[in-house]
Amino acid sequence: MNEQRAWQVNGLYALLLFIGLLALTLLLLVTGSIFSAVLVFLLTAILASGIKIVAPNEAKTLMFFGQYVGTLRESGIWLSVPFTVYRTVSLKVRNFNSAKLKVNDVEGNPIEIAAVIVFRVTDSAKAVFDVDNYESFVEIQAETALRHIATKYPYDDFSGKAYSLRGNTEVVASEIAQELQSRLSVAGVEVLEARLTHLAYATEIASAMLQRQQASAILAARQMIVEGAVGMAQMALEKIQRDGLVELDDERKVAMINNLLVSIVSDRSAQPVINTGSLY
Repeated sequence: MNEQRAWQVNGLYALLLFIGLLALTLLLLVTGSIFSAVLVFLLTAILASGIKIVAPNEAKTLMFFGQYVGTLRESGIWLSVPFTVYRTVSLKVRNFNSAKLKVNDVEGNPIEIAAVIVFRVTDSAKAVFDVDNYESFVEIQAETALRHIATKYPYDDFSGKAYSLRGNTEVVASEIAQELQSRLSVAGVEVLEARLTHLAYATEIASAMLQRQQASAILAARQMIVEGAVGMAQMALEKIQRDGLVELDDERKVAMINNLLVSIVSDRSAQPVINTGSLY
């Protein structure tokens, strides 16, 4: 089912026509042509049943004895097919805030996640005839897509080598919007935007995962500190040798590297030691 434009005539012209037909009916009654007056009045009533008023950002899908005959989209008063019934569909941009869903991420950790979906109807015929209730359809499919995407990624990833729900929210939101659009095309709905509004570990593991998260963060920070310390020690040895300040043998190089690494990597300030004897 695809939307098509219904036959329509400007309602103001139709009102002028109705006034003329009513005037003709009265004239026929006055002249005694009762049968003709009744026919003209019935014609006026039939045409009047086709009057429809459309508000801005609204569509009316018309059905003539169970047959879809088109949609009125332009706002105003229109004369369309007589004896048609209609269903009104809002074309406004709307938000859907999903409930907080409890799902397992790709590592099996229970998490809570929620999102807001911005959408609008682009095909009124599909929204009315291809699904039972397009608003409920949007809600159910949004939660289904959110659950599916949440199970594809870990909550967090400190290695920086993979996507995660917390570290790559833009990518995750874009993937949710794309999958949701593929699901809602059948209902004539366009997804404009999808954003995560809530993301957290489930209550029962929040404390344990916080400790794990802190430990992973400390480990990642220590790894960066060690890499920087090694680079600084290497730069110091190269500069000393390049400037020719001191001739260092292998034993002295090892001692210098050890002292530099200890002072840089330690989480406490280094304490100076005064050597009153020889270097050995």
